[in-house]
Amino acid sequence: MTVATGQVQPRRLLPASPRVVFIGSGPGEAGLMTMRGADLLASAELVVYDADVHSEIVTAYVTQAAEVVEATSLGASASTRGRRLVELARPDRTVVRLSSDDGLLFTTTTAEAAVCRKAGVEVEIVPGVGLSAATAAYTGTALTTNRVRSLRFVEAGPQTHVDVSKHRNTTHVLTGTADEIGQAIAALLADGWKEETKVLLGWGISTTEQTTIDTNLGQAMSSAFAEATGNRMVMIMGQGVESRGDLSWFETKPLFGWQVLIPRTKEQGTSTAEALAELGAVGTVVPTIAVQPPRTPTQMEKAIRGLVDGDYEWVGFTSVNAVRAVRMWFEDFGLDSRSLSGVKIAAVGGATAASLSDWGITPDLVPAGEHSARGLAAEWPDYVPDIDPMNRVLLPRADIATEVLVAGLLERGWDVEDVTAYRTVRASPPPAPIREAIKAGDFDAFLFTSSSTVRNLVGIAGKPAPTSVICCIGPATANTAAEHGLRVDVLAKEANLTSLIDGLVEFAQLSRADDLAAGATPMRPSQKRRRKKA
Repeated sequence: MTVATGQVQPRRLLPASPRVVFIGSGPGEAGLMTMRGADLLASAELVVYDADVHSEIVTAYVTQAAEVVEATSLGASASTRGRRLVELARPDRTVVRLSSDDGLLFTTTTAEAAVCRKAGVEVEIVPGVGLSAATAAYTGTALTTNRVRSLRFVEAGPQTHVDVSKHRNTTHVLTGTADEIGQAIAALLADGWKEETKVLLGWGISTTEQTTIDTNLGQAMSSAFAEATGNRMVMIMGQGVESRGDLSWFETKPLFGWQVLIPRTKEQGTSTAEALAELGAVGTVVPTIAVQPPRTPTQMEKAIRGLVDGDYEWVGFTSVNAVRAVRMWFEDFGLDSRSLSGVKIAAVGGATAASLSDWGITPDLVPAGEHSARGLAAEWPDYVPDIDPMNRVLLPRADIATEVLVAGLLERGWDVEDVTAYRTVRASPPPAPIREAIKAGDFDAFLFTSSSTVRNLVGIAGKPAPTSVICCIGPATANTAAEHGLRVDVLAKEANLTSLIDGLVEFAQLSRADDLAAGATPMRPSQKRRRKKA
């Protein structure tokens, strides 16, 4: 083969083409966005969305640097919106157009996409999780069975007609607004469908606002529409409606729909919110304290040098914040966890132990019983002169720490150096809507993990409504809550978050059982308060 010599000519690149990507956003829950859709949104420079449908999606996946445009500003018709999408698309920018549900069924996606293609703009359509499939999954309703082998999707409205004789053994899924579903029901009854025909009505599908009603065509309009006005609804007619109780998994979660306020720092509260989400609840983190460095750092500087020089037998960590503070001091001095080799480490509980583990340290002592300063003092070993090389213990703690642990260690023969590693100050008040929700009883429960969280939350946001469930991690916290006029409903059996959440679950289950025994529909505390006010 002969190779020509000389200067290599650069290859000419074709100019990038303008592009519009249409993405089906799913039924509402941000976690149901497809991976392809999430990736495109994360890299999007301009996103067109419907504010009443996609706000959570935009918050979850779209970067702050991206430009967002409400679809209503592009025009009322599909052709007008399509032309505006063409204008927004540029060779150096991809436009993402969010559409509801699967992005195709009963939407204007194909009409808008056709306008873009005709104008020479590249188009990609990424389907999402459809509302009908999501309704079936999240309500446990079988759309097809071994006897029902056909499925019809119907856009609800006054022109809805379904021939009874031809489609009696077909599952029908009707979607539309509450008014459109009502019009469809009237049309179906006029077509000869019996009032006794079982139907399932649902809205807020896949979210903690999901509401479903098992009813029939004759009673559907009176049983649901006052509450569902303004919502997108789904109505399912088919054999799967009668047996859906066996597959109901979402609405039967023990804390389904509960709004729980977590008065902790964002870092500490995130894991609690995730644990609550697995139980069906929504956790809102409201920081009540802010962590700041000590006013005089001399003590901590001396303590860090003492740790490196081997002046301590033990280090006791009584909070996640204490671990973070010491770790930051180490990093400022150019040190890492290896400098703690040879020093015994104690952690007050599981969260603190996990924070140490993240730093590469396995604690030598974690209380098996009560996860508190009292519990740690109770299990701390006695100082034995013939065994322990020295009796010095370092406690890097907050400036407001109690003396329980210090007193307990002194009784066991240890020489304790209690050093302020960080200061805690009251956080700024939360936004006005949060404060109003606290006082109005919109939060079903509060998880208090210390006396300071009670005092600070009441100080910055006001006292929770009497109907809200007050959960306290221990007797001291409960006493503080009582001093502030709060009725304590849940006291954790063990002083840890897992036990605290378990206590709330037990309370919710007993409350539900009481409602059912009284012949009432089970409701959360916030629902009962709203119903009473109405």
